Amino acid sequence: MEGRYVFAVRFRLEPERDVTVDPDTFETRLVRPAEPPGEAGWLFFRDTLWRGEIGDEAHVRELTAEALGGVTVLDVDYRAFEVDAAYREAFREEIAANLDAFRAESVDEVVNKYLGSSLEVEPEAE
Repeated sequence: MEGRYVFAVRFRLEPERDVTVDPDTFETRLVRPAEPPGEAGWLFFRDTLWRGEIGDEAHVRELTAEALGGVTVLDVDYRAFEVDAAYREAFREEIAANLDAFRAESVDEVVNKYLGSSLEVEPEAE
């Protein structure tokens, strides 16, 4: 079972010595593993993406810069919540067991409200 949050990150290198880099700005894909549904941190999608730290652009750039070893982060954009079929099933079951916490009447309402079309289920390998 696997889930991960995907972000697009644009950063700049600023050499500390008498060297230059060209280009000095890069874009990359940053992946953050998702906690299994029901475990501590599994509500990252609700607590951090939807109404939390991601909304504070300066803060999320700072956190990302630390994670990337101190480069200058220019932009961080959330792209997708990628899950395999087993994660999706467990995720939906955990939401269903806690609908009151989401103030929703259905799992689909919760998924649409917090993730919209950014939830991507990976096809099963053959």
